[in-house]
Amino acid sequence: MEHPLLSFRREMDRLFEDMWRGFEMPVLHRAGSGTGTLSPRIELKDRDDAVIVRAELPGLEEKDVEITLTEGALAIRGEKKLEKEEMEEGYTYSERSYGAFERRIPLETEVIGEKVTADFSNGVLTITLPKSQQAKSSARRIPIGGKTEAPAERTHAPAEQRAA
Repeated sequence: MEHPLLSFRREMDRLFEDMWRGFEMPVLHRAGSGTGTLSPRIELKDRDDAVIVRAELPGLEEKDVEITLTEGALAIRGEKKLEKEEMEEGYTYSERSYGAFERRIPLETEVIGEKVTADFSNGVLTITLPKSQQAKSSARRIPIGGKTEAPAERTHAPAEQRAA
Protein backbone atom coordinates (compact mmCIF):
# COMPACT_ATOMS: atom_id res chain seq x y z
CA MET A 1 0.00 0.00 0.00
CA GLU A 2 1.27 3.46 -0.93
CA HIS A 3 2.17 5.91 1.82
CA PRO A 4 -0.41 8.75 2.03
CA LEU A 5 2.25 11.49 1.83
CA LEU A 6 3.69 10.00 -1.38
CA SER A 7 0.21 9.94 -2.89
CA PHE A 8 -0.36 13.55 -1.79
CA ARG A 9 2.96 14.66 -3.31
CA ARG A 10 2.17 12.95 -6.63
CA GLU A 11 -1.21 14.69 -6.76
CA MET A 12 0.33 18.10 -5.95
CA ASP A 13 2.96 17.60 -8.70
CA ARG A 14 0.18 16.78 -11.16
CA LEU A 15 -1.78 19.87 -10.14
CA PHE A 16 1.21 22.18 -10.58
CA GLU A 17 2.10 20.65 -13.94
CA ASP A 18 -1.51 21.12 -15.09
CA MET A 19 -1.43 24.73 -13.89
CA TRP A 20 1.76 25.57 -15.86
CA ARG A 21 0.41 23.87 -18.96
CA GLY A 22 -2.00 26.80 -19.41
CA PHE A 23 0.85 29.30 -19.80
CA GLU A 24 2.66 29.69 -23.09
CA MET A 25 5.92 28.33 -21.72
CA PRO A 26 8.19 25.74 -23.27
CA VAL A 27 7.14 22.16 -22.70
CA LEU A 28 9.36 21.04 -19.87
CA HIS A 29 9.44 17.87 -17.86
CA ARG A 30 10.76 16.94 -14.47
CA ALA A 31 14.31 15.65 -14.57
CA GLY A 32 15.09 12.78 -12.28
CA SER A 33 12.63 11.54 -9.72
CA GLY A 34 11.19 14.26 -7.57
CA THR A 35 14.10 16.68 -7.94
CA GLY A 36 11.79 19.50 -8.96
CA THR A 37 14.28 20.60 -11.63
CA LEU A 38 12.70 21.60 -14.92
CA SER A 39 14.56 20.80 -18.12
CA PRO A 40 13.89 20.46 -21.84
CA ARG A 41 13.61 17.09 -23.54
CA ILE A 42 16.96 16.07 -25.01
CA GLU A 43 17.88 13.60 -27.74
CA LEU A 44 21.51 12.51 -27.94
CA LYS A 45 23.07 10.64 -30.88
CA ASP A 46 26.63 9.36 -30.71
CA ARG A 47 27.87 8.88 -34.27
CA ASP A 48 31.31 7.84 -35.49
CA ASP A 49 32.37 11.39 -36.33
CA ALA A 50 30.23 13.56 -34.01
CA VAL A 51 27.84 13.76 -31.10
CA ILE A 52 24.48 15.30 -32.07
CA VAL A 53 22.33 16.91 -29.36
CA ARG A 54 18.75 18.00 -30.05
CA ALA A 55 16.74 19.92 -27.46
CA GLU A 56 13.04 20.70 -27.71
CA LEU A 57 12.54 24.37 -26.81
CA PRO A 58 9.07 25.31 -28.06
CA GLY A 59 8.10 28.93 -27.49
CA LEU A 60 11.70 30.08 -27.12
CA GLU A 61 13.66 32.11 -29.61
CA GLU A 62 17.35 32.00 -30.45
CA LYS A 63 18.01 35.06 -28.25
CA ASP A 64 16.51 33.20 -25.24
CA VAL A 65 19.07 30.37 -25.38
CA GLU A 66 22.74 30.20 -24.31
CA ILE A 67 25.08 27.29 -25.06
CA THR A 68 28.46 26.78 -23.41
CA LEU A 69 31.04 24.05 -23.84
CA THR A 70 33.43 23.31 -21.02
CA GLU A 71 35.87 20.47 -20.66
CA GLY A 72 33.71 17.40 -20.30
CA ALA A 73 30.25 19.03 -20.47
CA LEU A 74 27.81 20.90 -22.68
CA ALA A 75 25.46 23.35 -20.96
CA ILE A 76 22.20 24.63 -22.44
CA ARG A 77 20.48 27.50 -20.62
CA GLY A 78 17.34 29.34 -21.47
CA GLU A 79 14.63 31.55 -20.09
CA LYS A 80 11.26 32.73 -21.21
CA LYS A 81 9.40 35.78 -20.02
CA LEU A 82 5.84 36.24 -21.11
CA GLU A 83 3.79 39.32 -20.39
CA LYS A 84 0.33 39.57 -21.87
CA GLU A 85 -2.17 42.34 -21.32
CA GLU A 86 -5.61 42.78 -22.85
CA MET A 87 -7.74 45.84 -22.29
CA GLU A 88 -11.41 45.61 -23.02
CA GLU A 89 -14.18 47.93 -22.13
CA GLY A 90 -14.72 47.59 -18.40
CA TYR A 91 -11.79 45.29 -17.56
CA THR A 92 -8.08 44.71 -17.96
CA TYR A 93 -6.63 41.20 -18.20
CA SER A 94 -2.92 40.71 -17.62
CA GLU A 95 -0.84 37.58 -17.30
CA ARG A 96 2.85 37.09 -16.57
CA SER A 97 4.92 33.95 -16.55
CA TYR A 98 8.60 33.23 -16.26
CA GLY A 99 10.56 30.05 -16.72
CA ALA A 100 14.25 29.27 -16.75
CA PHE A 101 16.26 26.09 -17.10
CA GLU A 102 19.82 24.82 -17.34
CA ARG A 103 20.67 21.41 -18.69
CA ARG A 104 24.22 20.03 -18.40
CA ILE A 105 25.16 17.08 -20.58
CA PRO A 106 28.36 15.24 -19.66
CA LEU A 107 30.54 14.44 -22.69
CA GLU A 108 32.53 11.26 -22.40
CA THR A 109 34.37 11.81 -25.66
CA GLU A 110 36.82 14.49 -26.76
CA VAL A 111 35.30 17.03 -29.16
CA ILE A 112 36.79 19.77 -31.33
CA GLY A 113 35.44 22.88 -29.60
CA GLU A 114 36.26 25.26 -32.45
CA LYS A 115 34.12 23.24 -34.88
CA VAL A 116 30.97 22.90 -32.74
CA THR A 117 27.89 24.26 -34.53
CA ALA A 118 24.37 25.06 -33.37
CA ASP A 119 21.16 25.57 -35.32
CA PHE A 120 17.82 26.71 -33.94
CA SER A 121 14.75 26.07 -36.07
CA ASN A 122 11.04 25.70 -35.24
CA GLY A 123 11.68 25.36 -31.50
CA VAL A 124 14.35 22.66 -31.90
CA LEU A 125 17.98 23.35 -31.04
CA THR A 126 20.48 21.07 -32.82
CA ILE A 127 24.11 21.08 -31.66
CA THR A 128 26.78 19.17 -33.60
CA LEU A 129 29.94 18.35 -31.64
CA PRO A 130 32.62 16.93 -33.99
CA LYS A 131 34.80 14.27 -32.35
CA SER A 132 38.56 14.64 -32.24
CA GLN A 133 40.67 12.23 -34.31
CA GLN A 134 41.80 10.53 -31.10
CA ALA A 135 38.18 10.00 -29.97
CA LYS A 136 37.27 8.57 -33.39
CA SER A 137 40.15 6.09 -33.35
CA SER A 138 39.60 4.97 -29.75
CA ALA A 139 36.02 3.90 -30.37
CA ARG A 140 35.55 0.21 -30.98
CA ARG A 141 32.52 -1.90 -31.66
CA ILE A 142 31.78 -4.69 -29.22
CA PRO A 143 29.86 -7.61 -30.72
CA ILE A 144 26.82 -8.92 -28.90
CA GLY A 145 26.35 -12.63 -28.88
CA GLY A 146 25.49 -15.66 -26.80
CA LYS A 147 27.96 -17.38 -24.57
CA THR A 148 30.49 -19.46 -26.44
CA GLU A 149 31.27 -22.80 -24.93
CA ALA A 150 34.84 -23.49 -24.01
CA PRO A 151 36.29 -26.58 -25.66
CA ALA A 152 35.63 -29.67 -23.58
CA GLU A 153 38.57 -30.75 -21.47
CA ARG A 154 40.16 -34.01 -22.41
CA THR A 155 40.31 -36.43 -19.56
CA HIS A 156 41.62 -39.32 -21.58
CA ALA A 157 44.01 -39.98 -24.43
CA PRO A 158 42.86 -39.85 -28.05
CA ALA A 159 41.32 -43.06 -29.46
CA GLU A 160 44.47 -43.86 -31.50
CA GLN A 161 46.62 -43.95 -28.36
CA ARG A 162 44.09 -46.06 -26.42
CA ALA A 163 43.96 -48.72 -29.17
CA ALA A 164 47.73 -49.25 -29.12
